[in-house]
Amino acid sequence: MGYFVSVLRERIANFEAPANAKTGDPQALHNLAATAVTGISINDLRKNLSDINDHMDKECAGSAARYGIALDASLITGIDPPPEVESALAAINTAYNEVSSSISLSQASADQKIVQSKRAVEIETLKAQAEVQPIVALAEQLSDLKQNGAGALDAYVRNVRLKLYSEAKTVILEASHE
Repeated sequence: MGYFVSVLRERIANFEAPANAKTGDPQALHNLAATAVTGISINDLRKNLSDINDHMDKECAGSAARYGIALDASLITGIDPPPEVESALAAINTAYNEVSSSISLSQASADQKIVQSKRAVEIETLKAQAEVQPIVALAEQLSDLKQNGAGALDAYVRNVRLKLYSEAKTVILEASHE
């Protein structure tokens, strides 16, 4: 029995949850990263009881050769912490869940702001392009008028001035000193 308990304690102390990072699941990658930093929780052990049972079967199969005693691994159906640490584990789990929730909310908020910023840039780019279009068209027209002769450009400028004078409420003209 002591050998069995020893093997079980060693397995729990050195337990690593199987990585589901192959699937590309962001939550699995996050859990893998958190495990590497913080270690294994009792919840991880509970979720992976079948792996622990398989390990115990393999270890107990070699007990006859080592110790002359054949051990059949029993089925481990649950792992509970000692009563004196139960409330501490509950507090740790609550804090962990709150931190995870805060991180998720922060990531969602940051992602939303990035999307809003990209959209704002697109809108401002379209506005700038819309303001540039009439100026480009006017530049092309003036270039065509200039190529058709100096008289055509002067006539265009005179017509534009007349239109501006008709729309203006006040006109200040500079007196010529001739």
